[in-house]
Amino acid sequence: MDYHFSRQLNMAFAEAETLVISKLAEEGFGILTEIDVQATLKKKLGVDFTPYKILGACNPQFAHQALQVEPRIGTMLPCNVILRELTGGVIEVSAVDPLASMQAIDNPELWAVAGQVRDKLQRVIAAL
Repeated sequence: MDYHFSRQLNMAFAEAETLVISKLAEEGFGILTEIDVQATLKKKLGVDFTPYKILGACNPQFAHQALQVEPRIGTMLPCNVILRELTGGVIEVSAVDPLASMQAIDNPELWAVAGQVRDKLQRVIAAL
């Protein structure tokens, strides 16, 4: 089982980021965290790295449901979506497959919630 859904886009990085955030919002996700990996690696290690961002996406309704059936699931939230620049300026967008990551927890109720979130994230990636 793959642990992510991915799609490649032929557009500028900032344009791709705006599009991803918009499509996530259409499925009820907000962005809780944003990590600029490129800037962090430059600041902390002095190394140059390709443009790369990690967006911590959260759908409050599903987060609440997951917390109700598995109180420690916050250790695995939010759902990460990455944008990274490939060679030739192509932007790859990848979203975690929550069902794959939640299989580590023996809780069928949680799997049901993860399956619904998976469907939403798959729609986001497909809509890009």
